[in-house]
Amino acid sequence: MPQLPLSQDRNVIVNSTTFDDAGVYRLDRQRALVQTVDFFTPIVDDPFSYGQIAAANSLSDIFAMGGRPLTALNIVGFPADLVRPRVIAAILRGGLVKAAEVGCAIIGGHTIRNPEPIYGLAVTGIIDVRRLTTNTNARPGDLLVLTKPLGTGIATTAIKSGVASRILQKKIVAVMSEVNTIGAELAELRLVRAATDVSGYGLMGHLASLCRASGVSAEIDPGAVPMITEEIDDLIDQGCIPGGSRENFAATTVTVAWGSTDDSRRILLTDAQTSGGLLLCVPKAKLDKVLGLLRQRRTACAAVIGRILDQRSRTPLICIKG
Repeated sequence: MPQLPLSQDRNVIVNSTTFDDAGVYRLDRQRALVQTVDFFTPIVDDPFSYGQIAAANSLSDIFAMGGRPLTALNIVGFPADLVRPRVIAAILRGGLVKAAEVGCAIIGGHTIRNPEPIYGLAVTGIIDVRRLTTNTNARPGDLLVLTKPLGTGIATTAIKSGVASRILQKKIVAVMSEVNTIGAELAELRLVRAATDVSGYGLMGHLASLCRASGVSAEIDPGAVPMITEEIDDLIDQGCIPGGSRENFAATTVTVAWGSTDDSRRILLTDAQTSGGLLLCVPKAKLDKVLGLLRQRRTACAAVIGRILDQRSRTPLICIKG
């Protein structure tokens, strides 16, 4: 947002102007702090799973930048007369387990009364400034690789409506609980040029931000984009589409040249994700190494879904292949 005041501190390497996943503050010639904060209301019924998903979502911002999380602070809000202490404890335990999984220490936090429950983390990480993966470094010819399938917004809406199958419920919790640790490993090996995590603005929204920041355009192959299960298509037909996804879709009128893409695929590509995967910009010469490492680490998927192009002369930043 252009009206937001920005720090003039010369040690700030990355701020909100490039729509990156986290801010970066230089400590010395080689090291920098990476900082982010995120929280949301419950999207699944089980409090422990909710805590895990919220923590994985917050930690993802650090990994998307190529950093490693060091410490985190809990952010908790709840209506004291409606939520029992044991439920809050289960949420916090879920977050603690997920943070410990990646070597991040939760060292405190803050709790407020709130009309509905919220939970998330403020995370501080560390990074080598020479290995930052930001929105600004994508180059024409880079291939776009996605590390998690799409459809979490549609699936969680179906869960709230009571129409999701048990198989989908189990699958969606597993996918959203997976931490994007691979982002730091790829950055440290210098295998990717730019990266972002796919969250609330959907695949098209986050890709558009990356294109703007890098001064490039992109082409997406809609058939190559994976979804969590085939059930997602049925849920779209039933109208299980969250408000955020509808807003994302409306915003693509000026950023995406959809061509003949069918409506259900357009909804999937703009679906608002929670704890989504990483979208990686990979030089062609390094693609095999990246895909091999993703498969070795058993990421939810390792899909080549498009490529970076020269900047288009007209408004749409993204064109859909086919």
